[in-house]
Amino acid sequence: MLWSFSAPLGMAVDSFHFIRSSQGAHSMSCYPLDGESAYRMDSKQNKSSTPCFPHHQIHSASSTQVKLSAMNGNATLSSGFTLLGLFTHNEGSGFFFGVICAIFFMAVIANGLMIFLIHIDPHLHTPMYFLLSHLSLIDTLYISTIVPKMLVDYLVGERTISFIACTAQCFLYMGFVGAEFFLLGLMAYDRYVAICNPLRYPFLVSQRVCWMILASSWFGGALDSFLLTPITMSLPFCASHQINHFFCEAPTMLRLACGDKAAYEMVMYTCCVAMLLIPFSVVTASYARILSTVHQMTSAEGRKKALATCSSHMMVVTLFYGAALYTYMLPESYHTPLKDKVFSGFYTILTPLLNPLIYSLRNRDVIRALKRVMARC
Repeated sequence: MLWSFSAPLGMAVDSFHFIRSSQGAHSMSCYPLDGESAYRMDSKQNKSSTPCFPHHQIHSASSTQVKLSAMNGNATLSSGFTLLGLFTHNEGSGFFFGVICAIFFMAVIANGLMIFLIHIDPHLHTPMYFLLSHLSLIDTLYISTIVPKMLVDYLVGERTISFIACTAQCFLYMGFVGAEFFLLGLMAYDRYVAICNPLRYPFLVSQRVCWMILASSWFGGALDSFLLTPITMSLPFCASHQINHFFCEAPTMLRLACGDKAAYEMVMYTCCVAMLLIPFSVVTASYARILSTVHQMTSAEGRKKALATCSSHMMVVTLFYGAALYTYMLPESYHTPLKDKVFSGFYTILTPLLNPLIYSLRNRDVIRALKRVMARC
């Protein structure tokens, strides 16, 4: 239902700006100029004089602006957008298509296998694997909202996406990725308790706490979707409808919008601080404490094993959060279409494949569970 309000919301934004300008007229003084009136701003920032206009002309201009906004919204709804994508149909595009296709199917299979093993094997019914199974579920869901559309478009030679489909894609991916931002931060806390406070682990990370971690992650992702998607898609797209990206990512959509976007960008920046910087700070602090504890271990073999595990985890987390921080937090001057595609590919395509490989399938418990399942067959 969110996309059905795009045109009315665009009209509301324009009306809001007109109301502010009309209210500001009361603070202006008028003086005669060639038999006509003119307004003079009583402001230190703007001391230029501009002619006064009759009220019916002001209301007429505002009416025209609202109508144009409505027309832009209707045009967007009817025509949709064009995704320029990753593939350019040159000599190397076929190879690149094959790589993306292989990554997608490997990610879906690896995450699906993890969910199956954790569900069916009683030895994996622990808090850590419970959270990992939901991480695999989120990875499967959000890579499936982006990559299949891109692959099908390349095969059929079709790059258009309707306004409704673009809104749905934006809504789903922001919800899934937002949930993963929070979940990775809370999973780092789980590892911190397991290594630094093992005796209190059953109490601090109980089944009830695990469900609270999971619920808070999904709530954070849903809040992100319901807040940012209407803000992004309600803006009037009166410029080009060509999206120089491979999916409807919110920052890219904002660049296509016209009008005053300062308030919308501020809301998005605030949400990204809560979604990215806070979870990433939790991850960094947790692994810093873990490394400090590991450094104090007397066993050289245990220290080496723990360091290898932590370093691989930190590599994936840094890749995921780092790419997202570039996309959402850096100023516009640092962005180019090519960089945006590469960094978005890191956290939307590559990370869903790396997560099950780094977190789970290299784990001895998972390998044993896989052998037990194969032995039954």
